[in-house]
Amino acid sequence: MIEFHLDGRSGVSPYLQLVQQVRHALRLGVLREGDQMPTVKEVVAHLAINANTVLKAYRELEHEGLVAARPGVGTFVTATLTNATLAAHGPLRLELQRWLAKARQAGLDEESIEALFMTTFRTTAQEDIA
Repeated sequence: MIEFHLDGRSGVSPYLQLVQQVRHALRLGVLREGDQMPTVKEVVAHLAINANTVLKAYRELEHEGLVAARPGVGTFVTATLTNATLAAHGPLRLELQRWLAKARQAGLDEESIEALFMTTFRTTAQEDIA
C-alpha cells in the first residue's frame, strides 16, 4: 500500500502532491490494478490534512480512470501506468543510488541534489526536442 508524504516547501498543492505520488507509484509498479488505496481517514490521520484535500485528490484520480470508489468498501486502483520499461528500473535505480551517494560525498545537500538533477533533466529534455 502507498504511504503518502507532503513537502511543504515544494510549492505544489497538497492534493496535487497526493495525485503525483499515486501516478508515480502506478508507473513504478508499486501500486497495481486491484490494490486498495488508503482510506481518507487514514491519510488524514497520517498527514494531518483536511479530508477535503484527500477527497479532491481521489476524485481527480477517479476522473483520470486510475481509481474507483466503491461505497462502503474503499477506493481501488483500476488502471496502471507501467509499461515494458519496468524491467529497466532495477539497474537504473542502482545507478542512481550510486550517483546520489557520490553527490552526498561531494557535500551536496538534498536541495542542491534536487536542483542539479532537475536542471539537468530539463536541459536534456529540451535538447532532445531541438
